Amino acid sequence: METAQSQADNQSPTKENLIVIFLGGDVMTGRGIDQILSHPSAPFIPEFELRDAREYVRLAEEANGSIPTPVSFSYIWGNALEEWERVAPDVKLINLETSITLSNDYWWGKGINYRMNPENIGCLTAAKIDCCSLANNHVLDWGYSGLVETIATLKTAQIQTAGAGQNRQEAETPAIIEVKKGQGRAIAFSFGVTTSGIPLSWAADKNKPGINLLPDLSERTVRYIQKQVERIKQPGDVVIASIHWGGNWGYEIPFRQIEFAHQLIDHAGVDLIHGHSSHHVKGLEIYREHLIIYGCGDLLDDYEGIGGYEAFRDDLGLMYFATLDSERGKLVNLQMIPTQIKHFRVQLASTEDLLWLRKILNREGKKFGTQVQWDRNKTLTLEKLDPIPSSRGVAE
Repeated sequence: METAQSQADNQSPTKENLIVIFLGGDVMTGRGIDQILSHPSAPFIPEFELRDAREYVRLAEEANGSIPTPVSFSYIWGNALEEWERVAPDVKLINLETSITLSNDYWWGKGINYRMNPENIGCLTAAKIDCCSLANNHVLDWGYSGLVETIATLKTAQIQTAGAGQNRQEAETPAIIEVKKGQGRAIAFSFGVTTSGIPLSWAADKNKPGINLLPDLSERTVRYIQKQVERIKQPGDVVIASIHWGGNWGYEIPFRQIEFAHQLIDHAGVDLIHGHSSHHVKGLEIYREHLIIYGCGDLLDDYEGIGGYEAFRDDLGLMYFATLDSERGKLVNLQMIPTQIKHFRVQLASTEDLLWLRKILNREGKKFGTQVQWDRNKTLTLEKLDPIPSSRGVAE
């Protein structure tokens, strides 16, 4: 006999309880992309091999043809604008890996420093981004003054942020997006992990600006996050953990990451894991009816014409549209639109590239009991095959 709770769990969510969340991977509007916009920053970049950001434009044009500059703010989003209009998500969340600043106080010796002129903020407002996750390894590329200006610029543009701040309290404070009046909220926490290349010194402290850097992925950290969620989560809220973790390349997902993600769902009240850092898509998991994206891949970058990792197809990405039941925080469905970065803009992927992405997602999802199906409309849909054993605990 079913209990009242089990009967409730088996009921289909009402239309009013559905929340559609767009999740974007790494977005890098600095360097080469900043140079093709209306207000390019000074082109100097403190890299080991290149010293002029315009060289990235040249490399892209050598690979795929000329880019007419300056481009409009909406240009870089290409076909993504049509997909956002068609799906009409309630929330748009991206991981922004660029400092929006005029600061020249670059982080010495880092090697890669992304900067966008604040006057180019229109490229983010053109996409109607609701929230930027900032706990990553590029938001402090141009120093603490650059971080402060980044947050201020986004605030002026009415784009919420999470994961960075003037002090630890601000960095830990989540973004709260009103989804539907009286129908709940999307609460986005942003966390960084040193495995993604974030320096330990970037951690925000009581009286120091910085990012929300996790000390580890231990059970103690899970409990700390649990307390933060409990203080703010209300009935009808959906909690997102946006986590910058792991290296740029490779499909392997460490056991510690998997256990941590499971524990956030089991104990911390997190409903959805938005993982990023890898420059290519990684495996997907549905754990106890909750979505875990371990690596989104890049949504927008300036890597065209740069060789070395062609086998990973970092030019290919996905637009993730997750529909959740806000009453229970559970995944209803996940649809993904395959994309390709070409001419410094987001374009729909070809059928051949879509099939390549499907093959990769099915290969990497096999260990999680997931697969994706193609509906012949250039859309991939995630399906769960086999039950996954419950997490036993967090690795120390």
